[in-house]
Amino acid sequence: MSPHEQFVDDLALLALGALQGDERVALEKHLEGCAACRRELAQLHGDMALLALSTAGPTPPRRARERLLKAVAQEPRIGTAARRSWWALVPWFAAAAFVFLAAFFWRQSERLAQRVAALQTESLEQRAQLERAREVVLTLTSTDALRVTLVAAQTPPQPQGKVIYVRDRSSLIFLASNMPALPAQKAYELWLIPTTGAPIPAGVFRPDAHGSATVIEPRLPPRVEAKTFAITVEPEQGSSAPTTPIVMMGAGV
Repeated sequence: MSPHEQFVDDLALLALGALQGDERVALEKHLEGCAACRRELAQLHGDMALLALSTAGPTPPRRARERLLKAVAQEPRIGTAARRSWWALVPWFAAAAFVFLAAFFWRQSERLAQRVAALQTESLEQRAQLERAREVVLTLTSTDALRVTLVAAQTPPQPQGKVIYVRDRSSLIFLASNMPALPAQKAYELWLIPTTGAPIPAGVFRPDAHGSATVIEPRLPPRVEAKTFAITVEPEQGSSAPTTPIVMMGAGV
């Protein structure tokens, strides 16, 4: 008997995990240099996987079952009782296959959950943007809004600012045009002048190259009665109280 033929009979035992001791060591050493036996062992592993999956799924190909049965039948060194013990391992392989499939579907489920969470976050952001747009439209179209135009006593085109303020919702929109450019680290600051008390900061802005600027929905105290609005030039980060003379002011209409 050639060395190759000597080890062929042990391949089925190795595939089933029933080959141990010196015989297993000898066969694994033989496999390192025998491509034919390696291919045969890989085929037996594939046939066993199909048989294992068949316990909870469709019937495996007839050829796979016949190949494995033939390989087991050709093993001359064990009796009927041992063969039965091999088939007792089939549920173990089925369980291993089930664990593998469960892990695969768990990973797929985790990726799906991450995608759903991302979509939920995106949906919340879109809802917030829609709510902000709704507030802007309500302020612009409110019939009880206080509309104030701020002008400066200069030759045309004069700087101009328009405030739309709804006291009940503490909502404010400011639109400016023809505003002079400012030095670096300086900005305009809009002030709400209440009927009583100190001026309240209502937003910092710098005009663009055309002199235009906007302040939309700044944080304001609730339901403040406005007497008028004014603009000063402040540090770029803004001030808590006016630090320079008023450059623009207007009254409610």
